[in-house]
This record gives sequence, structure tokens and C-alpha cells, in this order.
Amino acid sequence: MNSKNFIGMLVSSILGGLIAVLLFVSFTKSDTLVKQTAGGSPISLTNYVFDSTDFVVPDGLNFVFAAKSATPSVVHIRTTYKAGQATQNPFNDFFKEYFGDRYRDYQNPSQGAGSGVIVSADGYIVTNNHVIEGASEIEVLLNDNRSYKAEIVGTDPSTDLAVVRIEETNLTPITLGNSDNIQIGEWVLAIGNPFEFRSTVTAGIVSAKARNINILSGNYRLESFIQTDAAVNPGNSGGALVNLKGELVGINTAIASPTGAFAGYSFAIPVSLVQKVVADLTEYGTVQRALLGISIQDVTAQLAKENNLSVIQGIYVMQVNFDGAAAEAGLKVGDVIVAIQGRTVSTVAELQEQVALNRPGNRIKVTYIRDGKTHETLATLKNTSGTTNVVKVTDSFRSEGALFETVPETVSDQLNLEGGVQAIEVETGKWKSAGIKKGFIITKVDKTEINKLEEFIEVINRTKGDGLLIEGYYPNGEKAYYGIGW
Repeated sequence: MNSKNFIGMLVSSILGGLIAVLLFVSFTKSDTLVKQTAGGSPISLTNYVFDSTDFVVPDGLNFVFAAKSATPSVVHIRTTYKAGQATQNPFNDFFKEYFGDRYRDYQNPSQGAGSGVIVSADGYIVTNNHVIEGASEIEVLLNDNRSYKAEIVGTDPSTDLAVVRIEETNLTPITLGNSDNIQIGEWVLAIGNPFEFRSTVTAGIVSAKARNINILSGNYRLESFIQTDAAVNPGNSGGALVNLKGELVGINTAIASPTGAFAGYSFAIPVSLVQKVVADLTEYGTVQRALLGISIQDVTAQLAKENNLSVIQGIYVMQVNFDGAAAEAGLKVGDVIVAIQGRTVSTVAELQEQVALNRPGNRIKVTYIRDGKTHETLATLKNTSGTTNVVKVTDSFRSEGALFETVPETVSDQLNLEGGVQAIEVETGKWKSAGIKKGFIITKVDKTEINKLEEFIEVINRTKGDGLLIEGYYPNGEKAYYGIGW
């Protein structure tokens, strides 16, 4: 081959390459390319489109901004438990011995660890109930290593949320996002303290929403988790799940794992529900539970066929309480609820979440299908007692001739109890007729643990009309059981 032919072929090759590059660029959308730099060399990552309608991620897909914004608001929580002190952790049955953020020998004083998120500049911090449940002492370590003793403001086992407070001002509260607007496939960061590794940040995407994993217990349990594949491990519980703006969209709570370590999926309580629970606990000391008064289940293809339904998605009404909000609003057995307040609901978890954002007395719009036609009605939600009143935590509770108060700490410590309610007065009435005497400490009602007065009130209110099995102790340590015809 002579030199002229070689030069001609070289020129042709270069021109062909340039033409190919120009054609590629002209047919490639600019918003599908995210440029990063590694070792000084440009790298192009394709097939990522970020919706920058109201926010532009600095330097493309970049987790640094969100991590820097949110990390100062995430705290490390250390808990101390007295010797022989065991708690009824809602995670024990689900994860057995593997997960729960607390590994301790109940025969000796022990410690646990978790995470929390600062939600106000004056010291209010949200975390999981299972992180601080039963603790005799709670220590909060800020991101800058300052340490404080914390007091419990309120807890809600039904959502596994709790609020604690430290005596400090000018803290850095996290910015709250909107969990209703996050989308499956959206990037999120999990920030917490796994295995005592302080201020750890991991990334993943939203894998699913309104996920019910049957991990909590109780008649009013509420699960509508955000599922992600961001790595979460023991110690992350109570920490932040944030979007790329650094806004809080959830509180990391659980993992699905056969070993106790992260195996691909984690679950967070949506911030819309977190805000409601935090507001209730700080204002009233207890969660204002709003109920429609119905029994429901998800619509399936089989259910639709068996009941001749016109849709295969929605929430099927199985039972309507005669004096509940739904009955008064005209809902009937066989109706299929498809929206709450104009927001589509396809599962029980979605409906429960939307209803739970309200308080007793609120009116909500319920959209339902009956006989193939769509209808709307307004339902005035009621509390667990069947009224529209707001419930406030009180120091005492009078019922059927008896007056109850939370058992004094000195007495519970002496008997090695986690809590309970004590009969301060027992006069003529059902409690006295059952044989209960003054001073008796109730620790269980129908096998439901009773640690605080508000738990006792809730159980009593929801079981009216049924017989009750009462368990507890007298101050001398004598254990006793009573049956009450309620």
C-alpha cells in the first residue's frame, strides 16, 4: 500500500468517526446525560431523567447536597435498661432475635441504640417507639457530638413513633417534605447510625408505597410504609429518609431480612403520618385516632367476581358499625371505596393512611362505587369512644366506681414492673363486684400490656360490651386475676 492510499484511508476514517459522533449527539436528548468526573475523566451516565420543575440537583445526580442538608438534623439515641427489664417490642415476633436495635442481657443492666430526627429548634425529636420503649434513661448525641438527657413527650405503638425532647434551643430541624408526592423509582437517602457507625448515609430508590408488612400489633395498628432499597441496618431505626432536596419524607423503621442484616429492602413511615402523630403527641400527649367505623379488605379479582363488583381495585366494605361515621354518612356493606378527599386509594393501607391524617370531628369526602355507579359522601370521623371529642391525657381515670392512676415509679420499681395503672379508689361498681381491692395494679387487660393510663383508657373504651380478663399485682407482690362482665 503506497503512502497516498494510506493517508486517504486515514482521513476517511477520521471523517467517518466525526460524522458518527455528530449523528449520535443530534439524536440524543440532553436531559438523559448526567456528567460526573472521576480521576479527571468525564463519564456519561445515560437513561436518567430528573424532574427539575421546581428544583435542580447541583451537578446532576448528586447526593452530596441532600446529605449535607439533612445530616445535621439526625441524632444518635442511646438507651439504658434496668437489670431484668424486658419490653414488648413489636419487632420481636417479626424479626425474632435478629432485629430490633436492642441486643441486651435482661439479667444485667443493658444498653441499646438507634436514631432520631430533630423536628423543631427547641429540642423536639422524633424516633421509633421501639427505639426508646421501656428505657430507664435516654441519651441524645447530636451530629456535633454534644450530648443531652432526653425526656419522653409521647409514644404511639400503633404507628411505632415516639417524640422525645432535650433541653436546648437553636437546633437545626430537618426540612419536611411531602411523602404523598414521592414516586416509585425516585432516589432517596437513608441517614442514621447503623451498628454505632455515626451519621451514615446510604442511597437507594423508592421501591413501593403504602406497604403493609404486618409487623405492628394492636387493634389500631397502622402500616403504610415507604419501601426502599437504601441500605438500613440495626441502629438506623428512627433515622431519616430524605429526598434529593434533603427534605424528610420518612422515618426508617424496619428491614425485611432472614439474617438481621440488610438484605435488599427497608421500610419507612411516611412523613405525612409522622407530622400528624408528632403534632398530636406534642399538643395532647396522645394520638387523636379518627375512625370511619368499618371493616374492610382489598378488592381482588376473585372478590369482584364473587360479589359481582364492577371494579377490581379499591377497598371493599365488609361491615359497617351501626353508630360509626360511615353508617351516618350512608355507606353500606358491599360498597367499594375508591378515594378519600379526592385521593385515589387502592389498598387498605392507603385508605388507613389517608383517614389517619385527620382528627375526630373532621369531615372527609369518601368516594365509593355502589351497583356500578360512583357516589360521594361526607363522613364525620369519630374517636375510639364513638364521639367526635378530642382526647387528652389526664392524670386519672374514673370507671364504674373505681379511680385509676398510672402506678407510681417507686412502686413499679419495687415490683420490677414496666408500668401499669393502680386502683386508687374502689367503690360500689363492677370493679368492686369483681373482687378488685384498693391498691391493685393492673398490668394486662385481655392479655394486652398496660404500661400507661392512656393505654388502659383505650383498651377499656374499645372493649365495652365484652367480658374482660384483668391481670396484675398488689403492692405486696401478690399476683391476681379477675374477670369482669363488661
